[in-house]
Formats: sequence, C-alpha cells, structure tokens
Amino acid sequence: MAAQSTLRPSPTDRFSELFDRFYERLTARLDKSQRRSPLSKRTTQLIATLALSLTLITSGYGGYWLYRRRKTERDLGRKLVRRNSALLSKDGSRTIYVPYKDRTTGVTIHPTKNTTFDAHRRLFLNPPREARMEDGVPPANVRPGLNMAFLYQFGALMRIMIPRASSKESGLLLTHAIFLLLRTYLSLVVARMDGEIVRDLVAGKGRAFLLGIGKWLSIGAISSYTNSMIKFLQSKISIAFRTRLTRYIHDLYLNNSLAYYKLHNLDGGVGHGADQFITQDLTLFCDSAASLYSSLGKPLVDLVTFNFQLYQSLGPLALSALLINYFATATLLRKLSPPFGKMKAVEGRKEGEFRAMHARLIANAEEVAFYAGGPTEHTLLDQGFRELRKWMESIYRIKVGYNMLEDFVLKYSWSAFGYLITSIPVFLPTLGSLTESSSTLPSLALKSKVPPSAESVEYSDRSGGRMKQFITNKRLMLSLADAGGRMMYSIKDLSELAGYTSRVYTLISTLHRVRANAYYPSRGSYPDLFSLADVQGTLHKGFDGVRLENVPVVAPSLYPTSGEELIDNLSFVVGPGDHLLITGPNGAGKSAVSRIVAGLWPTYRGLTSRPRTAGQDGIMFLPQRPYLSPGTLRDQVIYPHTEADMQAAGRRESELQVVLEQAKLGYIPEREGGWDTRKMWKDVLSGGEKQRMGIARLLYHEPRYAFVDEGTSAVSSDVEGLLYETAKGKGITLITISTRASLKRYHSYTLTLGLGEEANEYEFLRIGTASEKDSVEKELQELRERLSQVEQWKQRRKEIEEELGKVWIAGGEEDAVGMGEEADLDAPSR
Repeated sequence: MAAQSTLRPSPTDRFSELFDRFYERLTARLDKSQRRSPLSKRTTQLIATLALSLTLITSGYGGYWLYRRRKTERDLGRKLVRRNSALLSKDGSRTIYVPYKDRTTGVTIHPTKNTTFDAHRRLFLNPPREARMEDGVPPANVRPGLNMAFLYQFGALMRIMIPRASSKESGLLLTHAIFLLLRTYLSLVVARMDGEIVRDLVAGKGRAFLLGIGKWLSIGAISSYTNSMIKFLQSKISIAFRTRLTRYIHDLYLNNSLAYYKLHNLDGGVGHGADQFITQDLTLFCDSAASLYSSLGKPLVDLVTFNFQLYQSLGPLALSALLINYFATATLLRKLSPPFGKMKAVEGRKEGEFRAMHARLIANAEEVAFYAGGPTEHTLLDQGFRELRKWMESIYRIKVGYNMLEDFVLKYSWSAFGYLITSIPVFLPTLGSLTESSSTLPSLALKSKVPPSAESVEYSDRSGGRMKQFITNKRLMLSLADAGGRMMYSIKDLSELAGYTSRVYTLISTLHRVRANAYYPSRGSYPDLFSLADVQGTLHKGFDGVRLENVPVVAPSLYPTSGEELIDNLSFVVGPGDHLLITGPNGAGKSAVSRIVAGLWPTYRGLTSRPRTAGQDGIMFLPQRPYLSPGTLRDQVIYPHTEADMQAAGRRESELQVVLEQAKLGYIPEREGGWDTRKMWKDVLSGGEKQRMGIARLLYHEPRYAFVDEGTSAVSSDVEGLLYETAKGKGITLITISTRASLKRYHSYTLTLGLGEEANEYEFLRIGTASEKDSVEKELQELRERLSQVEQWKQRRKEIEEELGKVWIAGGEEDAVGMGEEADLDAPSR
C-alpha cells in the first residue's frame, strides 16, 4: 500500500495540495492589497480560511441543490406517469413522462404548425380539374408501381421524414453513409489481404502468413463493428422516419377539423379505417425506406469502386463485359418481374379488412353473445381469412418462379461469368491490364541472361503473384456479384416499397382533403345533390346560443355519393335559459340535429350558429353511447381535459368529489380505490353509472349550452329530476334529445320531428302555451277513446281464448278437456 501511495496520491493528499495552492494564491493577493492597506498576518490567514470555507460551502450547496432538482424531476415524472398527465408549454409543446428502467424520462413533443400543413397541401391534394400528371401532381389512385407517381409520392413523404438539412434524420443518414463507405473500403482491404495470405501460404512464408492472419483478425474486428453499426443506424433511421410520420399523421388525424370522425363516416377514402395504415403499413414503409438507403446506395458505391479496381487489374475488356452483363440482367429481370407493388397494396388492404372484422367483433362482443351469434361470426371471419389466404398464396406461387430465375441468374450465372473474367490475365495475358503486360515483356527479354537458380526463383515469384492476383480478383468479383445481386434484388424491394408508399400517401392525402374540406365535383359535371361537393351552408362559431336557419337535416353518405334528406329547412333558436326538448319517432333525425350543430355533419344549406368554444362557457355534447376513456378515475370526470389542464385551470380534487356527489356518484372513489386508480371503466361501471358519469363531466365543465342525447335513459325518474335541476342551477341551458314525455317539466320548449305524411315536417312550440295545451288535449282525447274500447277488447280476447281452447278434428268438434280424459283412460292399455 505504501508503494502504491507513492505512485498514486490519496484523496486526502490531493485535497491538502489543492488547499495549499489556493491558500498561497489568496495570501499572495492579500499581501498585494496589504501594501495599500496594511493588515496583520493573522488577519490575512483568517480571511483566507473564511474564503476557502465559503467556497467549499457554496460548492456543496450547489451540489445539494442539483441533487434536489434531479430528485424533484424524478418525483414529478413518477407522479405524472401515475396520473396519466403531462406538462404543457406556452408554445403548445407537451412533455410526457414514460417509464424507463427504474426511473422516468421526459419526452418533449412539438405540434406540427398549421403553416407546415398549408405548405404540404399542394404536395398531397390534386388541383380541382386535374386529370393527368401534366401539373406534376399524380392522382392518388394511380396503380402502385415503379413509375413517376411513385417517385413523386416518395419525394412528398421524404419532405416530412427529413424536414431540413440540420434535422436529426439528416445526421443519421450522413453517419450511415460514412459507415457504408467504410465497409466498402474494408471490403477492398479484405480482398487484398486474402490474396496476400494465399500467396504466402503457397510460397511457404510462415512468418508473413501469421502476420497476415493477425492483420486479418484486426480488420475483422473493425468490420464486425462496422456491420453492427450499419444495422443499428438503419433501425434508428427507420424509427426516426416512423416518429416523424406518426406525429405528422396524428396532428392531422386528431385536430379541430374532426378528421378522426369524418375520415370514416364521410370521406371513406381509406376504406374500413386508418388503424391499418398507421400501425402496419406505416411501419413497413419506414422499414423498407430505411433499408433502401443501404440496399440501393451501398451496392451502387460498391459497383463503381469494384469496377474501377477490376479495370486496373483486368483491363477494359473485362469492364465492358461486366457492364453488358449488368444491362442484360437488369433488362431481363425488369421484363419478367411481376407487379409486386400492386400485389403488396392489395395485400395490405385485405389485411386491413380482416383486422377490421376482428375489431368489430371485439367492439360488439356483448351484443353478439346475447344473440348467440358466435357461429355466424365464425363463418364471416373464416370467409375473410380465406380471401386473404388465397391472395397471399397466389403471391407466393408467383414468387416461386421469379425467385428461381433470380437466384440462377444472380448467383450461379454471375459466378460462372466471374470466373471467366478473372481467368483473362491467366489464359489471355495480352488482353489483361496494361501494367501487367508491360511488366511481363522485359522479364521475357532478359530470360536468357538470368541464371537457372534465379530463373526458378523468378518463376516462383510470378506464380505467387498470379495466385495473389487471382485470389484478389476473385474476392472482388464475389463482392461485385453480391453488390450486383443486391441491386437486382432491390428492384423487387422497390416494387414493394411502391405499394407501401401508395398506401401511406393515400392516407395523408385523404387527411389533407378532410382538413381543407377539398371536395370537388367531377370535371365538367355538377355536384350531386347533398354530396360533400354540394355543401353551401355556413357553420358560424361565436353565437351566444344555438340557431338553425333553413338548414336541411341530411344524413350524409360517403363521398362522392348523395345523402338522404330527413327534414326540409329546419329553423329554431335557443337562447340562454331556453331549455329545449327534441322528440320524435325513431329515425326522424333527432340525433342528426346535434351532429349538425357539433360540426360532425355538414350544413348543406342555410346557417348554423353555436358558441365558439367547447367546454366551459361554451357548448358541450353528451352522446347517446357513454364513452369512458382509458386512464384514471380522475380522467373519467374531467374528460376531455387532462390532469395538466385541470391544474392549469386551478381545479382541485375536492371539487371533483363535490361534482360526483351532485351526480349521485360520491361513493365511486372510495369503492374503486382513489382518484389514481386505473381500470377498464367501461366494464366496471353499470349503465346508469356511465350515464351519470357523463352528467358529472357536464357539471365539471359547466358549459353555457349542452346537448344531452338520451343521457338519462338508464337512470331512475327521481334521480333524473335531481340531475336536471342541478344542471339548470349551474346556469347550463339544456337541449335534450329524448322520447320520454316526463322530461317536459324540466324544459321550456319542445321540438317535435317526423311529423306529416312523409315524416319530414317539424313543430317548435313553447311548453305551456295554448297551442301546446291543445296538442296535449288532443292526445288525451285519443287516449280516452282508446280506453273506452277496453271492454270490447276484453270480450274479443275471451272469444279468442275459447276458440283456442277447442281443437277441430275430422267429423266434428270436441272439447280439449274431454280428449285429455280419453287420453288418460287409454294410457294404461298401451
């Protein structure tokens, strides 16, 4: 230990040395200042000691606060993860915390700017009258394949994946390119070393052979690291591309234009849903695009490099033969290549349809179970899978013949051709490289002047040189064949990438169309009546109330077909405190009114006015089917707000408890284990509790106006009255959609739909007026007339029961009771 301490000072010695240095410097400065104002030596030492102590305390204090800061961040991260929340910034970015090993890590997500969407709109939307590619923008329904449409679509997606030259993705691509070039250089070094090792082995040079083996192993370690980094960077590029595209699509899909609803219910441009596009097709596209950089760019560099090396070794004849071989192989495979892009696009569509069938079964599992519809659903799923299987089997059958041709041409034919090329310097030295032929002539001229022993040594050296050159050329030809094979294989990869590109481009272009509401009629034709291209009405946000002026209630159809008109020119106004009850038969369009006001369905004609904001001091909609989001119990009450929004608004959990008490759900937090409890709430809460949870959200947000679509149908009458009175007491103007006449007592007006012979008329009345009383009296008169016929109905029922109690037989009429007695008498004799 003593010897070790002399070589490496202990921490105590280091600290003493630092202290002495600091003390000397400080005293020196104090001595200089003492000349101006003399101080005693003891005072100088005391000041130096105090300064050093203060420095140590300050540094320790700073380290302590750094520790406290990191601990606070860790605690905040755990808290936000537990509460399913995030941190909001003024610029709109969100910092979410995710579990990572034994701690949490923050990820900042910046939203895509509207100016970026506007700039990209021209890349994904067709001009109104475009029919061809004359304007440079291909139609979205172009058949996937290696054509100009694929190049344009891939370029448009690259604008999203690599937004600028200084982005993270550009750095990854540059680093990946450096490692690819390094691998090409290492391939050249390995080819040269391979020839040298074989030369030394044939010549019997043991020391040079072992030295070559050592160099080989050292180059092998570097090559292994290079290959691993290439695969790692390719995966990083793929996940970076996917992150860019996923966030871009999410910002388009989940924005204020309600694209997540309109994409499936109005547009229909992506079929059954966007989940297949976002989850599977997007992943396959990013993996294929990331691998394309190495499977196409790297072989291209290898081809140029190895061809140059072979040109120096084998001469121009070999290079010409290689170029002819490349051109002939590419032409043959291009002519005989099946349309892999189209087949992959169809396969993705069928995969999405099969996945949608399973999602539909999961969403409606309870209804199917009540109907015992398992066998029917089993048949439908088997049929969908059968169609998918047949299509995939047809692809595999096509690939068998193409793979046979591809392997024979790229592996065996190219290898045989490579042996022929590398044999040129051996069998035809005059057609070899200039350097080799020029070096051979002088040796032949001086052959007569060389002694026999020297001649044998020279012959041995020439044989070793030929062996080295042949092995080197062989290694280069194998690498060249591998590069050329990957280039030819990339034709198939490009075709598959074209299919994935078409799918992703179709999704983004459809989302841009929904966001910009860019629906146009066909060229040279008028739009169909009540289609998405025939929207002429206005949705006005900023009105203190709900107003419809001459608005036709139309159930829209998928673009570009026409919708079905339910009510012609609906007009009414609801102001503050004017509670409205919308009634009518099924299918009359009651829920359609709320969809039009919410902006889910278009206002084809007229004017629709509503408050500007949704939520507090705005308008809120309670749908007919209660929705419970994944997350904590707190999230169910404050939805669609998050815990961060709740804190920003200054709301407390004690207020949430009061809200649940008002909604008659005060027992839920204690029963379920607190506000941070996570469960599948749609399975935990009953039907009545789900509806009351919707009322609790209404009471939490306190909007000025609220649409309640059958929001209390599963709640008892007494609790229903308390909920309505509580909502009205908070100043919420209720617009209720229901068929229950008992709700009239809580409203001021009624809107009855589905009147008239064609059920397309309506009636807007104030409750308590003379006309409303007349309609009620008329309804009561009809009920009295029906009650007066009760005795006749009873008599008729008795006659029917007597007729059913008899059995008609051939030959007459017998009482069923008598027949039963005869049956009992005959029973023992049987």
